[in-house]
Amino acid sequence: MRRSEQRRAAVVALYQHDLTGRPLAETLAARDSLFVRALAHAAADRADELDEVIDRHAHGWSVGRIQPLERSIMRVALIEMLHPDAVPGDEPIPAEGAIEEAVESAKTFCGSEAPGFVNGVLGAVLRDVRENAHIR
Repeated sequence: MRRSEQRRAAVVALYQHDLTGRPLAETLAARDSLFVRALAHAAADRADELDEVIDRHAHGWSVGRIQPLERSIMRVALIEMLHPDAVPGDEPIPAEGAIEEAVESAKTFCGSEAPGFVNGVLGAVLRDVRENAHIR
């Protein structure tokens, strides 16, 4: 399974966890790879931190108003952007690649406005982090 498909599997598991309140372990499929599991768990474990980042950069939107699926997509991208060591893999994805993957997921799973919104929020995070710290 390609990494982009694995990222989408992590998004779906997070979304189901967020929406239903079921434990994350129950929303992951038995066939999910170590990468999917680590990505989903890292995003869930740092959800409060990631939501604060989203909230600061989603101008005019509180994180509570953002659709759960869009929030899950952004959480997965942010884990790879801000905490690349939290997820095992051969080579961490560049921040721009994480954003591109998130936008593609939003195109696949969300409404027509979502890809632009996801791109705008994640792009703002990337600009902010690069101006104030180091990121790939």
